[in-house]
Amino acid sequence: MSAWENKENDPRIVEIASTIREVPNFPKPGIMFKDITTLLLDHKAFKNTVDLFVERYTGMGIDVVAGIEARGFIFGPPIALAIGAKFVPLRKPGKLPGEVISEKYVLEYGSDCLEMHIGAVQPDERALVVDDLVATGGTLRAAINLLEIAGAEVVECACVIELPELKGRQKLEGKPLYVLVESH
Repeated sequence: MSAWENKENDPRIVEIASTIREVPNFPKPGIMFKDITTLLLDHKAFKNTVDLFVERYTGMGIDVVAGIEARGFIFGPPIALAIGAKFVPLRKPGKLPGEVISEKYVLEYGSDCLEMHIGAVQPDERALVVDDLVATGGTLRAAINLLEIAGAEVVECACVIELPELKGRQKLEGKPLYVLVESH
């Protein structure tokens, strides 16, 4: 059995969880922000985070790792390199040159939009969506929509942290979600 199949007993998960800082009232009052920059300062926890994802996705035939701006850009590229997939950035409006498709979504504390280059993903490519955290699920849903509009098959979404009380999984409409740390 690989480590990701038995992640509840994996000491790397405990270590990763212990490096995530909570910042109250950020970016606005009432939000308990989960800050992964403290995880990034711990090279072992950062490496273990990437390693756990790589262990899960190696051999799954993933063609595309789509990283959501901005923290999906931290975890997505090393996963893509390790599993032999291309990396596609999903960006905020106005950040990508050239022709894009876009998808609006609602956040826990506002609304936003994601864009992807037309032609970055080909029909029938198998895609993995990567971000640091799933809260209400709006950002992941927008990413899935963009990839499916391009004809990709979204195999799974991967996040370091999930806030299960915000029920973000429900927005994924049955699309698999793999998380390392559940936070309450």
